[in-house]
Amino acid sequence: MGKLIHFVHQSLDGFIEGPNGEFDWPAMGPELSAHARELTPEGTVFLYGRKVWDLMSGFWPHAERYSQDPHDLAFAPVWRKAPKVVVSRTLRTADHHTRIVSENVAAELTALKDAGHDLVLFGGSELAAHLTEHGVIDEYQVVVHPVLLGGGRPAFLPAASRTPLALAETRTFDGRAVLLRHTVGA
Repeated sequence: MGKLIHFVHQSLDGFIEGPNGEFDWPAMGPELSAHARELTPEGTVFLYGRKVWDLMSGFWPHAERYSQDPHDLAFAPVWRKAPKVVVSRTLRTADHHTRIVSENVAAELTALKDAGHDLVLFGGSELAAHLTEHGVIDEYQVVVHPVLLGGGRPAFLPAASRTPLALAETRTFDGRAVLLRHTVGA
Protein backbone atom coordinates (compact mmCIF):
# COMPACT_ATOMS: atom_id res chain seq x y z
CA MET A 1 0.00 0.00 0.00
CA GLY A 2 1.25 3.46 -0.85
CA LYS A 3 1.10 6.59 1.24
CA LEU A 4 0.28 10.25 0.77
CA ILE A 5 2.67 12.87 2.12
CA HIS A 6 1.70 16.53 2.39
CA PHE A 7 4.94 18.46 1.76
CA VAL A 8 4.60 22.18 2.29
CA HIS A 9 6.84 25.22 2.67
CA GLN A 10 5.54 27.79 5.12
CA SER A 11 6.71 31.02 6.69
CA LEU A 12 7.34 31.19 10.43
CA ASP A 13 3.97 32.95 10.80
CA GLY A 14 2.18 30.09 9.03
CA PHE A 15 1.62 31.20 5.43
CA ILE A 16 2.31 29.35 2.16
CA GLU A 17 2.20 32.50 0.09
CA GLY A 18 2.45 36.18 0.89
CA PRO A 19 -0.31 38.82 0.91
CA ASN A 20 -0.02 39.32 -2.86
CA GLY A 21 0.33 35.63 -3.72
CA GLU A 22 4.12 35.74 -3.73
CA PHE A 23 6.14 32.54 -3.36
CA ASP A 24 9.63 33.97 -3.77
CA TRP A 25 10.75 33.46 -0.17
CA PRO A 26 11.54 29.71 0.35
CA ALA A 27 15.26 29.20 0.91
CA MET A 28 16.10 26.11 -1.19
CA GLY A 29 19.68 25.36 -0.18
CA PRO A 30 21.53 22.16 -1.13
CA GLU A 31 20.35 20.12 1.88
CA LEU A 32 16.66 21.00 1.45
CA SER A 33 16.95 20.41 -2.28
CA ALA A 34 18.43 16.96 -1.65
CA HIS A 35 15.59 16.17 0.77
CA ALA A 36 12.99 17.14 -1.86
CA ARG A 37 14.63 14.78 -4.36
CA GLU A 38 14.77 11.94 -1.77
CA LEU A 39 11.07 12.49 -1.09
CA THR A 40 10.23 11.98 -4.76
CA PRO A 41 11.93 8.84 -6.09
CA GLU A 42 10.99 7.66 -9.57
CA GLY A 43 7.36 6.58 -9.73
CA THR A 44 6.15 8.97 -7.02
CA VAL A 45 2.93 10.70 -8.08
CA PHE A 46 3.08 14.48 -7.71
CA LEU A 47 -0.26 15.81 -6.45
CA TYR A 48 -1.52 19.37 -6.86
CA GLY A 49 -4.57 21.49 -6.42
CA ARG A 50 -5.40 23.80 -9.31
CA LYS A 51 -3.69 26.93 -7.94
CA VAL A 52 -0.37 25.22 -7.22
CA TRP A 53 -0.61 23.32 -10.54
CA ASP A 54 -0.83 26.61 -12.42
CA LEU A 55 2.40 27.78 -10.76
CA MET A 56 4.24 24.49 -11.26
CA SER A 57 3.16 23.87 -14.85
CA GLY A 58 4.15 27.42 -15.74
CA PHE A 59 7.68 26.99 -14.42
CA TRP A 60 9.03 23.41 -14.34
CA PRO A 61 8.58 22.38 -17.99
CA HIS A 62 11.07 25.07 -19.00
CA ALA A 63 12.84 25.85 -15.71
CA GLU A 64 16.23 26.11 -17.39
CA ARG A 65 14.98 29.18 -19.30
CA TYR A 66 14.10 30.99 -16.08
CA SER A 67 16.71 29.86 -13.59
CA GLN A 68 20.25 28.62 -13.18
CA ASP A 69 19.70 27.75 -9.51
CA PRO A 70 21.18 24.28 -8.79
CA HIS A 71 17.95 23.10 -7.13
CA ASP A 72 15.87 24.12 -10.12
CA LEU A 73 18.25 22.50 -12.60
CA ALA A 74 18.28 19.21 -10.65
CA PHE A 75 14.53 19.09 -9.98
CA ALA A 76 13.23 20.12 -13.42
CA PRO A 77 13.91 16.78 -15.15
CA VAL A 78 12.43 14.91 -12.16
CA TRP A 79 9.28 17.02 -12.40
CA ARG A 80 8.93 16.56 -16.15
CA LYS A 81 9.19 12.76 -15.87
CA ALA A 82 6.98 12.26 -12.80
CA PRO A 83 3.35 11.16 -13.08
CA LYS A 84 1.07 13.92 -11.81
CA VAL A 85 -2.48 14.31 -10.57
CA VAL A 86 -4.27 17.66 -10.46
CA VAL A 87 -7.44 18.02 -8.44
CA SER A 88 -9.67 20.58 -10.12
CA ARG A 89 -13.33 21.12 -10.93
CA THR A 90 -12.50 23.55 -13.76
CA LEU A 91 -9.36 22.24 -15.49
CA ARG A 92 -10.25 20.15 -18.54
CA THR A 93 -6.84 19.25 -20.01
CA ALA A 94 -3.30 19.04 -18.71
CA ASP A 95 -0.09 17.75 -20.22
CA HIS A 96 3.21 16.69 -18.65
CA HIS A 97 2.03 13.15 -17.72
CA THR A 98 -0.93 14.58 -15.80
CA ARG A 99 -4.29 13.12 -14.85
CA ILE A 100 -7.14 15.37 -13.69
CA VAL A 101 -9.41 14.30 -10.84
CA SER A 102 -12.53 16.39 -10.37
CA GLU A 103 -14.95 14.15 -8.49
CA ASN A 104 -14.72 11.65 -5.63
CA VAL A 105 -11.27 13.02 -4.84
CA ALA A 106 -10.68 11.17 -1.56
CA ALA A 107 -11.83 7.86 -3.07
CA GLU A 108 -9.73 8.32 -6.23
CA LEU A 109 -6.57 9.13 -4.29
CA THR A 110 -7.20 6.33 -1.78
CA ALA A 111 -7.50 3.93 -4.74
CA LEU A 112 -4.10 5.09 -6.00
CA LYS A 113 -2.60 4.46 -2.56
CA ASP A 114 -4.29 1.06 -2.38
CA ALA A 115 -2.72 0.21 -5.74
CA GLY A 116 0.72 0.85 -4.19
CA HIS A 117 1.39 4.38 -5.42
CA ASP A 118 3.14 6.91 -3.20
CA LEU A 119 1.87 10.46 -3.62
CA VAL A 120 3.31 13.79 -2.54
CA LEU A 121 0.94 16.72 -2.23
CA PHE A 122 2.89 19.92 -2.82
CA GLY A 123 1.35 22.83 -0.93
CA GLY A 124 -2.32 23.58 -1.45
CA SER A 125 -4.12 24.35 1.80
CA GLU A 126 -7.62 23.76 0.38
CA LEU A 127 -6.81 20.31 -1.02
CA ALA A 128 -4.85 19.42 2.11
CA ALA A 129 -7.85 20.36 4.28
CA HIS A 130 -10.17 18.20 2.18
CA LEU A 131 -7.80 15.22 2.29
CA THR A 132 -7.22 15.64 6.03
CA GLU A 133 -10.96 15.69 6.65
CA HIS A 134 -11.27 12.39 4.76
CA GLY A 135 -8.25 10.73 6.40
CA VAL A 136 -6.25 10.36 3.18
CA ILE A 137 -3.00 12.03 4.28
CA ASP A 138 -0.55 9.71 6.05
CA GLU A 139 2.26 12.14 6.81
CA TYR A 140 2.83 15.89 7.03
CA GLN A 141 6.22 17.37 6.19
CA VAL A 142 6.19 21.09 6.95
CA VAL A 143 9.32 23.08 6.15
CA VAL A 144 9.36 26.31 8.14
CA HIS A 145 11.38 29.09 6.51
CA PRO A 146 12.94 32.08 8.31
CA VAL A 147 10.57 34.77 7.14
CA LEU A 148 7.47 36.52 8.51
CA LEU A 149 5.12 37.25 5.62
CA GLY A 150 2.58 39.15 7.70
CA GLY A 151 -0.39 37.66 5.87
CA GLY A 152 -1.39 35.66 2.83
CA ARG A 153 -2.71 32.13 2.38
CA PRO A 154 -2.43 30.05 5.56
CA ALA A 155 -0.73 26.66 5.41
CA PHE A 156 -3.62 25.01 7.26
CA LEU A 157 -7.28 25.94 7.09
CA PRO A 158 -9.70 25.61 10.01
CA ALA A 159 -10.89 22.02 10.41
CA ALA A 160 -14.13 20.49 11.64
CA SER A 161 -12.27 18.11 13.92
CA ARG A 162 -8.92 17.45 15.53
CA THR A 163 -6.32 15.24 13.79
CA PRO A 164 -3.91 13.58 16.23
CA LEU A 165 -0.33 13.48 14.95
CA ALA A 166 2.90 11.86 16.12
CA LEU A 167 6.22 13.66 15.75
CA ALA A 168 8.43 11.48 13.54
CA GLU A 169 11.37 13.81 12.86
CA THR A 170 12.75 17.31 13.11
CA ARG A 171 15.66 18.44 11.02
CA THR A 172 17.43 21.64 10.04
CA PHE A 173 18.38 22.23 6.41
CA ASP A 174 21.19 24.53 5.35
CA GLY A 175 21.23 26.18 8.79
CA ARG A 176 17.99 28.06 8.09
CA ALA A 177 14.89 25.95 7.27
CA VAL A 178 13.38 23.48 9.74
CA LEU A 179 11.49 20.31 8.83
CA LEU A 180 8.66 19.17 11.09
CA ARG A 181 7.61 15.67 10.05
CA HIS A 182 4.49 14.17 11.62
CA THR A 183 2.61 10.95 10.97
CA VAL A 184 -1.12 10.60 11.43
CA GLY A 185 -2.14 8.98 14.72
CA ALA A 186 -0.83 9.49 18.20
